[in-house]
Order: sequence, then structure tokens, then C-alpha cells
Amino acid sequence: MIYLIRARINQGYQSIPDVTKVALPAPFRGLPEIMDIPCSDGCSACLKICPTAAINLKPFSIDLKRCILCPDCEIICPVNKIKFTQDINLSSTDERLMLISSSTKTPIIIPDKKITSIFKRSLKLRSISAAGCNACELELNACSNVNFDMGRFGIEFVASPRHADGVVITGPISANMAYAAMETIKATPDPKIIILSGTCAMSGGPFYQSKALSRDFLKSLKIDLYIGGCPPHPLTFINALLKYLERS
Repeated sequence: MIYLIRARINQGYQSIPDVTKVALPAPFRGLPEIMDIPCSDGCSACLKICPTAAINLKPFSIDLKRCILCPDCEIICPVNKIKFTQDINLSSTDERLMLISSSTKTPIIIPDKKITSIFKRSLKLRSISAAGCNACELELNACSNVNFDMGRFGIEFVASPRHADGVVITGPISANMAYAAMETIKATPDPKIIILSGTCAMSGGPFYQSKALSRDFLKSLKIDLYIGGCPPHPLTFINALLKYLERS
């Protein structure tokens, strides 16, 4: 026992003390910033190179529901109109607020008072992996590790939708997973929250034109939280939930 205690003392406190005040290093690409400068005449290079049709030229904007945070548009732009920052705030409660432009700099999360009053101190989530590449799922797993320690905020993943307060969908949602996803949502007791985490879940991502996808059932659901990223960083996911629950 003495050796275990000594090892614990030597390890120290490994969790990030304040997840809302972490500056990620430069290799991380987060929220894009669009400069208020005109494009070159007739230039549409960024529009052509974007693999997910996330860019709109009139007016110039980037849809965070579609953006996979690749640097191609930033690299190819001749006037440096686009810059990817290290900002982890990529989430919103309204899909219309996921459009970033020179005037709309950051997506906004507006808490639901009813949900906040019920789940502010304890929120259990069921993960639905719907034909993704497993990157988003790995990041969700990391949310519960010793560094990010999402459980200290009362937010945890559970094994059954019957034990959950909401669901987190990742992946583009294939036809084979659409029924399973809908049945899992139905099995989650009301009131519940529905979260789309990652570009694939929000729009289909790079597979948005694939005939193998079946996403129409999402139109019948009230999506409570859109979390951007490909995949979303654990800090992006945790901070989005804390803001939604009015914990930060």
C-alpha cells in the first residue's frame, strides 16, 4: 500500500485544472477566421478545392457543419482571406450560427433553460457510432481520460440508452445505421438532448454525396447541439457541453 500511495504522490494532479482556459499549440487547427478583405477578381480557388463544399462566395462564409478544418483553402487563397486559429469554440445550438463570415466570427451556444435545470449537475450520454472512421469516437473516449476528466463535471457515457439523458451521434450515418440510430434515440427517455458531434454527423462530411448514407430521419428531430471539428478535440466537446449546461 505504501508504494501505491508514493506512486500517486509522484504522479501529482494530471487533469487540466481549467478546461475553459487552455491554449492549444499552433499545429492544432480550430475556428477559421475570415478577413474583411475583398477576394481577387473572379477567384474561386477555395471553392473549387474544398472537399466538402463548406465555402460559399456570396457572401463569403465557411459552414462549420461541413468544414473538416483542412488547410487547403487557407493555402490556396492568394489574398490570405482565410486563417485557421487555435480557437476550440466550434459549436452552436443553432445550425444557422455555424456559418462563419467576416461579420460572424464565432458560433454561439444558447442554453436551454429546461435542460439546464434538469441536467446541469449530472448528464449521462449514449454514444452512437454511425459508420464513422473512428476518429470522433477516439476523441470522445479521450474526454474521460485522466487529462480531460469529463466525469468531474458529472458528464459521463453510459452503455444503454435507457440509462442516458441524451445521445451523441458521430459518423456520416449509413443506411445500415439509420434504423439503429433512430431506435437508440427512441429508447432514450424524455426529456433528452441530441448532439451531432463532428463534421460527418452534421453534414455527411467528405461522404455528403454518397448514396450509402441515410440521414433524412434527422429532419424530424430537434438537434440540441452541433459540435464542429474533424474530429472535434476533447476540449471542444467538453467546453460545448459546459456552455450548454451553463457551467462556464
